[in-house]
Amino acid sequence: MKKVAPEKQLLESIAAQIPTPFHLYDGPALEKRAQDLNAAFSWNEGFREYFAVKATPNPHILELLKAQGCGVDCASLCELKMARAVGFRREEIMFSSNQTPAGEFELARELGAIINLDDISHINFLQEHGGIPKVICLRYNPGGDAVVANQVMGRPEEAKFGMTRDQIFESVRRLQAMGTEEFGLHAFLVSNTRAPDYYPAMAAMLMELALEIHRELGAKVFMVNLSGGIGIPYRPEEEPVDIAKVGERVREAYDSLIRGTSLHPMRVVTELGRYMTGPIGWLVARAIHTKDIYKQYIGLDATACNLMRPAMYGAYHHITVPGKENAPCDRVYDVVGSLCENNDKFAVDRKLPEILPGDLVVIHDTGAHGHSMGYNYNGKLRSAEVLLTDEGYRLIRRAETPEDYFATLDYPGLNGGTGQLQGEPPAGWGAGRP
Repeated sequence: MKKVAPEKQLLESIAAQIPTPFHLYDGPALEKRAQDLNAAFSWNEGFREYFAVKATPNPHILELLKAQGCGVDCASLCELKMARAVGFRREEIMFSSNQTPAGEFELARELGAIINLDDISHINFLQEHGGIPKVICLRYNPGGDAVVANQVMGRPEEAKFGMTRDQIFESVRRLQAMGTEEFGLHAFLVSNTRAPDYYPAMAAMLMELALEIHRELGAKVFMVNLSGGIGIPYRPEEEPVDIAKVGERVREAYDSLIRGTSLHPMRVVTELGRYMTGPIGWLVARAIHTKDIYKQYIGLDATACNLMRPAMYGAYHHITVPGKENAPCDRVYDVVGSLCENNDKFAVDRKLPEILPGDLVVIHDTGAHGHSMGYNYNGKLRSAEVLLTDEGYRLIRRAETPEDYFATLDYPGLNGGTGQLQGEPPAGWGAGRP
């Protein structure tokens, strides 16, 4: 699968107004992905994609998805507040948190969100902080190995999320006694898989559990939430998931297990993040230095603060040089940032065309978990976000400034967070220092 980025002329025109580095998103491409996902599950009348806000927490992105009928999956107070600001309400919000503070449950209940309860011990806590709803979702952790098509894809029992099977049944009993009338079931077993069997296997597991709960406890299970986990092709040689075929195979599981039972009609929903926004985003940076010692380095004006995944996971992100797409990749570089950490590398021993200071460098598939995982180590400032539209482009988040960085400090000499040093240091400052 060839990796394509916007043309150099467009990128340079943006960079003339919004200095690099910046994250760039393709709005029309995002809308198309949402439309394709909706079409793949159109057989299920209650289907909804609850976009995982943590992947790309920007209200302009959420607006585009809301217009396509998507909801949001939130995991924190700020994500709930962002969802509220964009206009999401009630069943349009899934609240999937863990180790949840009281105030977050309270706001989620105020908004009427569907609570996706992570642990049996949270039942009484939720009762005290927001109250027990009539509709709730329970997060299931099956333990053991996650096996799909005879391939071990992960070990859920090592994850901190979800409840055991016995805890799910006990939770339903307790919640029924407390007034809950309808239940959803949720599970998340693997991350970033392109295996076409994953969602169908997940659906079958949750639907079978729903039937057992219904038979044993008489509970109405109105929804199975397949969560996220569908991956994207980060490498050019990888093929994307055929979401239409995945949707069809989930339908087959539904027809086999649920249709014709008293649980039909049952909603099937997803909480995709990476699949939705990952491929429609790029980190656009500029080469500012070259270094030739034991290896040859290209230094960018971006760092791991702008894209943590390669440093954190050793993750591969494809790199192209606008204007040199057809040039021979006859150089071998480590592409790095300026952090005081040796893992601040976007690529190691990567074959690329010759890169010179001043060249734009595009890092692909950064639309999910790119800007959202940014941080301020070494006093680095988080970058801008830019949205491509049918009319051109627009800034949807400005870059941070030193004033932003200092704004939360209450310290003499920083002028209440303006970042401007004022006058002499306070008496005693630096005492005992050389």
